[in-house]
Formats: sequence, structure tokens, C-alpha cells
Amino acid sequence: METLESELTCPICLELFEDPLLLPCAHSLCFNCAHRILVSHCSTSKPLESISAFQCPTCRYVITLNHRGLEGLKRNVTLQNIIDRFQKRPYTFCEQDPPREAVKTCVTCEVSYCDRCLRATHPNKKPFTSHRLVEPVPDTHIRGLTCLEHENEKVNMYCLVDDQLICALCKLVGRHREHQVSSLTERFDKLKQTLENNLTNLVKRNSELENQMAKLIQICQQVEVNTAMHEAKLVEECDELVEIIRQRKQVIAVKIKESKVMKLRKLAQQIANCRQCLERSSALITQAEQSLKENDHARFLQTARNVAERVAMATASSQVLIPDVNLNEAFDNFALDFSREKKILEGLDYLTAPNPPSIRDELCTASHDTITVHWTSEDEFSVTSYELQYTIYTGQTNFISLYNSADSWMIVPNIKQNHYTVHGLQSGTRYIFFVKAINQAGSRNSEPARLKTNSQPFKLDPKTAHKKLRLSNDCLTMEKDESSLKKSHTPERFSGTGSYGAAGNVFIDSGCHYWEVLLGASTWYAIGVAYKSAPKNEWSGKNSSSWVFSRCNNNFMVRHDGKEMLVEASLQLRRLGVLLDYDNNSLSFHDAMNSQHIHTFEISFLLPVVPTFMIWNKSVMILSGLPVPDFVDGLASDLQEQQQQQMGLCRQESPYLTGMKTCH
Repeated sequence: METLESELTCPICLELFEDPLLLPCAHSLCFNCAHRILVSHCSTSKPLESISAFQCPTCRYVITLNHRGLEGLKRNVTLQNIIDRFQKRPYTFCEQDPPREAVKTCVTCEVSYCDRCLRATHPNKKPFTSHRLVEPVPDTHIRGLTCLEHENEKVNMYCLVDDQLICALCKLVGRHREHQVSSLTERFDKLKQTLENNLTNLVKRNSELENQMAKLIQICQQVEVNTAMHEAKLVEECDELVEIIRQRKQVIAVKIKESKVMKLRKLAQQIANCRQCLERSSALITQAEQSLKENDHARFLQTARNVAERVAMATASSQVLIPDVNLNEAFDNFALDFSREKKILEGLDYLTAPNPPSIRDELCTASHDTITVHWTSEDEFSVTSYELQYTIYTGQTNFISLYNSADSWMIVPNIKQNHYTVHGLQSGTRYIFFVKAINQAGSRNSEPARLKTNSQPFKLDPKTAHKKLRLSNDCLTMEKDESSLKKSHTPERFSGTGSYGAAGNVFIDSGCHYWEVLLGASTWYAIGVAYKSAPKNEWSGKNSSSWVFSRCNNNFMVRHDGKEMLVEASLQLRRLGVLLDYDNNSLSFHDAMNSQHIHTFEISFLLPVVPTFMIWNKSVMILSGLPVPDFVDGLASDLQEQQQQQMGLCRQESPYLTGMKTCH
């Protein structure tokens, strides 16, 4: 007899019915399971509403749907109420009638047993001793999943096309028969591995977040510590200022008091002198007035002569005895002016690190081995010094990670001006520059600036020129000349019939270099690069050690290792641009006058290369050490990005020193 729970279990999901539908055949089905059946029968080209019928998974009765679809079917309310009551039971029961509380669930049998049933069905002997007994669990948790399309068939495969579980019949006769499937074990292992990897990454990310959060918490704690330290320092500094003001107040007050005493003493002495002089003068005036009252001429003459002499003497000496009054003695020339100090005190504030300086790309200049960096700073007066940091740009866009790799950075400290020239750089190489503004409070970095040195200037090496070539214009022009003087043979010299060539006087094993060739009226030439070991008695490009762009009358071609490929170029080509990007393994040719790309070689350089030039008529002139034009630089950047994304190749390290070396 089927248990109550089996009657309440959906035949599709093997779980208790949820929102059950009452089908016309009297069976029931979860609304979501019915929806899944419709989805499984719906092709990608038809909408779900186009499905008008499906089979009951229990009896295969065809259920016809109206325009409302599944919503047009009745809900089995009675069954839902029974399920709601059943779900409230606290225990798992065995399958006897009446059911009793289960004590164990046999995973092997997929049945729960009460104590009596367990003793009866699982005696302590083989084969039952191998059955796995666990604590009671609902039967739906231990039964396998059944196929959505085939009743009573357990799923045992996985459809990779529809991304769903299927049974063997689905693969043999069902709609999955043409689909790619895998075993449950294989899919399980793959999905489990994916989940484990994602989980590992998630755990790693959480660990990184925890570390980041720990750092942030540590920074918060450091902020608290630093704030408390600065607050204490503020109180200490202000107390010292107050103490200095108090001491200066006392000193100035003492000086004022001493000046007062000294000036008053001096003034008192002057007052005493004036008083004494005044008393003598007053007595003399009295005598003179008495003499003037005498009417007797003889007596007046007898007494007044002495008095008159004394009055005359007193009058003459009064200019000496009466001191001049000095207004400065009144302390009017003393002033207390602390306005400057007040402004300084009002401007008291904590010192902060200067704002980041800004590198002025438009002011920066470069040569083949130097770069002069210019920058500006908003806080120029608060900056104690600048520090310039630079390294070779490797294409890494994460400047924070690049900046933290301190081993590769060159540092120029204690710069006092807003510019600096760096010497000894690699030619044709892009560098990253930072400028740091520093004061007592700290420092801040500028935004990174990418600056590039120019190509290394070079000339034609006379020791390599074919004996029927004439070099002129300071070895920048080469011309076919049958009447040239005989030259001694050297291993470096181009030789052989038709190998009318010459090489530059530099070897290149790093950087990005650009030069141009003025072709004039020449219609037969070959221009490119070669290893030092390339044969000198045959055309460039005829071997694996040279790469050239060539013109033979009206045909243009590129040549390497004896293989030629025609390319399109204008018959009016008069200025050929050559870009050698050694670090990114490319050699490209351009119509410099029309800003057009002609061809690019992708080369895995193993050795230094030298520019090579061959002509069979007229003359050509070389312009070297040029900055890379914008249209060429853009193409080179695009090629570099494609190589990084698609190839990810690592160039073999050169055993030679980096840079460019003069041929000997």
C-alpha cells in the first residue's frame, strides 16, 4: 500500500505538491512542474503561449489547454489543505497501516521504518548488514529524480545542449537523441570542479577583502593614534608659543620700566637745575629792581654798576644754564607693533603634504638618449623638494601595481627646480615618469606620464658599402656609381654581382626606432633590416636573416627567407618610412608622404639587427633619429595591443646589452 506521503508527492519533482493543479484525468501536478513540461516542449522559435496541450506524466492523458494556458486549469484546493496539514507533522512515519513513527531510514531501500518494521526487514545478517541506515528523513529526500518526459525512469544523463537532466529513453527516442550528452558523473565532476574553483576564488576574494578591511581598520586605528599625537603636539606647541609670549611680555615690560626710570631721573635732574637757576635769577632781579628805585644819581651809579654786571652775566649764561627740552625724552618715540606677529599667529595651521604636481607633456622634450621632464605645482612655496621616478614602460596599464614594483624604478631625489633632464636612456624607448612633491608633512605623486626617447641617429657605414656605391652627404646618401674607386674587401662589405648594398653603423636590440628613406627617382631598391650574420654576397631578403621592402621597376614586394609577396604601393612613392619595434617583434613600412601603411613583418627577433639598404639605380638618402609620426605610432600601438591579446608570446631574451651599439 502506498504511503500517505507518496500520495501527496508530485511525480515530477518528487516533492510534496506545491500549488497543485487538478488535471481533467483526476491526477494532480505542481503548477511549476506543469510549467516546466510546457517549457521542455517549447522550441526556441515558438513562444510558450503556443503550446495548447501536454500529457499527464502519470497516465499520459492529453491535457488540452484553453487560451488561458495553465491558469485555465483548476487548483486542487483539497489536496493543498491536506498537504498543509501533513507538513505540520513533527515526525517521519513508516509505511505500515496505520503508520508509526520511524526510527531509521534505509538509504539502500529508500524506505523509512519504525522499530518493529526495522527488526522484521533488516535482521542482523547478510545482505542487510551492508544497508546504510541513517536518522529518519523524508522519503522524497532519498529517492532519485525521475525523468521529466518518461514516467518511472530515473535520470542518468545530462543534455549539454538543453542543460538539463535526462534519462536513457530521452537519448534513444526522445527529443534529445541528436543532442550531445554526458554522464552524470562527468557532469558532476565538471560542475563540482567549476563550483570548487569559483568557491576557491570567492574564498580568496573574501580573504583579500578581509585583509583589505584589516588594513582599513589598521589605518583607522593609525588615524586615531596620529590624531591624538597631533592634538597633543598642538597643545604642546601652543603652550610653548604662549610661554614665549609671556616671557617676551615680561622682558619688554622690564625694558619699559627701566627706560621710564632712566628718563624720569634725567628729567628730574634737569628740573632741579632749572629750579636752582631760577632762584638765583629771582634774587638778582630783586636787587636790580631795588637799584632802579634809587633816584640819587651818585648813589645809583655806586650801587647799580655791580648789579648791572651781574645781570649782564646772568643773561649771557642763561642760554647755557637753561637746558633744551627734548621731546623724545617723553617716550613718544616708543611703539609696540606686533601686527606682523599677529598675522603669523592668525595663519597658524597644521602643515599638509603638497598637492600632486602635474607633468606638462607639451613642455617635455627628448633626444635619442635624454628626456627633459617639466612639471608644475600648485603648492610650489610649500614644497621642500621634488623626486623624479622613472622606468621603462612595459605596456602594463595597472600603474598602481607597476609603481609598487619598486625594484625596477630609478629615483632622482632632492630636485629643487620644476624640471629635470634624465641622461643615459635607451633610444626609441617609452618610459613612465612620476614626480613626487615633498615637504615635512609628506609627499604626493603626480599622474603618470609616458614619454619616449627618439630613435638613435645613424649613418651609412663606409666599411659595409659595396665597391660600386658612392657614399656622400656625410654618409647619408648612397648612389650607384660604376666608376667608384676600388675599395679593399672586408668581411662586412657587401660584395657579389647585384648586391649593391650598405648597412647602417648601428645595431639595434631594443626599443622602437623610425627612419625615412628619400627614394628620389630610384625605381630599383631594397630596404629593411638584417642580422649581422646575413650573407653579404646576395640580395637582402633572400635568406632567413634579413627582411626587406623592395621595388623592381613597377612591382613592389616584401621579401624574407627567399619568399616574395607582392604588396600595393603608389608608383609615386618618394618617401619610405621604416618602423622597427624590436621589443614588440615588428618591422613595418609606410608611405610617409601619404600616411599610408604598406606592410608589417611580425618577427621573433633573436639577435641585434642593422638597417640595410640596396639600390640598383639612382640614389637614396637616409633621414634617421626621427620621432615616430602619429599615424605610424597609432598603427604600432594597435598591433602591440593585438599581439598582447592574441599571442601573449614572450620574446627570447637577447644575450646582447640593451640599446644600440656602433659598428666597429
